[in-house]
Amino acid sequence: MAQKEAHTERVDKTALFNLMPAEFTAMGKKRVEEFTKAQTELLDKLQETNRKWFERMQSEANLASEFASRLTAVRSIPDAMIACQEWTSRRLEMMAEDGKHLLADCQKFTETGARLCSNGWASNRGEADG
Repeated sequence: MAQKEAHTERVDKTALFNLMPAEFTAMGKKRVEEFTKAQTELLDKLQETNRKWFERMQSEANLASEFASRLTAVRSIPDAMIACQEWTSRRLEMMAEDGKHLLADCQKFTETGARLCSNGWASNRGEADG
């Protein structure tokens, strides 16, 4: 069994040495291009997600500002209670939406990572190591 593994390793090494420099360079260039494409795609998704969450934070800040303005304008405790109930209701809705967005973002990143790995740039690297 050990002889077979040693023979396989020798065959793999000699196969690498038998590559022409141009083929080796082309193979390396393809790997770099695939890696760059994967990095670019992940970066684009991160930027899009960052933009959406930043907009979400701004809308939450606006809600808090409106709530503070409304509380300063109330004239009675019942009015204050109504303002608090409305703010709480809206805030809970926003939290539910945030949970959905977070789940969707995680799923998007997981799918992208799985697709990139299945395209071969990560799996082929493992074959070269073994």
